[in-house]
Amino acid sequence: MLPAVDQDYLQARAPGHSVSLDGGMIAIIIPSFPLPSGFTAVAADLLLRLSPGYPDVAPDMWWFEPAVRRTDGQVIEATQSQEAYLGRTWQRWSRHFQAGQWRSGIDSLESYLTLVRKELDVAGRARAA
Repeated sequence: MLPAVDQDYLQARAPGHSVSLDGGMIAIIIPSFPLPSGFTAVAADLLLRLSPGYPDVAPDMWWFEPAVRRTDGQVIEATQSQEAYLGRTWQRWSRHFQAGQWRSGIDSLESYLTLVRKELDVAGRARAA
């Protein structure tokens, strides 16, 4: 289901991950994905849903369970939706690549998870007053 580079990356960097098909999408769960400071938990399960055209088609959005919240109570933009997948309820993080940002044949789950981590860093920082 996944390119060898992604399988190797998950084996090395995401112990306990699972890959399955769900509604025609490739579903990857990374348990206990570490969260940076600024959140009420240190980790949450991360769900990635990849279209059948992946890796030529860019990933779109990701989900956490339990829902990720900021320690200061501020709402994280575009995370209010809850969706059910694989028998669980997930908090959707609606984030999208800009045109040309995903490079087919170059980018992989490693680069996508780098984007997830960057977004978490931004979301966890307190807004300037």
